[in-house]
Amino acid sequence: QVQLVESGGGLVQAGGSLRLSCAASGRTFSTYNMAWFRQVPGKEREFVAAISGGGVWTHYADSVKGRFTISRDNAKNMVYLQLNSLKPEDTAVYYCAASPRISWSQADFGSWGQGTQVTVSS
Repeated sequence: QVQLVESGGGLVQAGGSLRLSCAASGRTFSTYNMAWFRQVPGKEREFVAAISGGGVWTHYADSVKGRFTISRDNAKNMVYLQLNSLKPEDTAVYYCAASPRISWSQADFGSWGQGTQVTVSS
């Protein structure tokens, strides 16, 4: 398990950009596969993007391909999500999560951050 804290959310206009950050505790950060999920109140949480422990492999939901980019800096125990060309439907609470194996299934992620709000206005 790892402690995760997200930051970087905010209010932006449609077409704008945000960079979300997730800070992790511990000395074994590089052994965790990381992912971002998002959730709107009253709706199911959905997968957004995932990255392998070494940062070489990435996977994205079809809805964000070409617009969002996941990355990590293991020396700083950080994972990032760059959100470009934002749309109102991207409005949600974004969560950082950690898994011991490569996955984009919520059940495989045992550690979660508290979330950071992203609001896109039209």
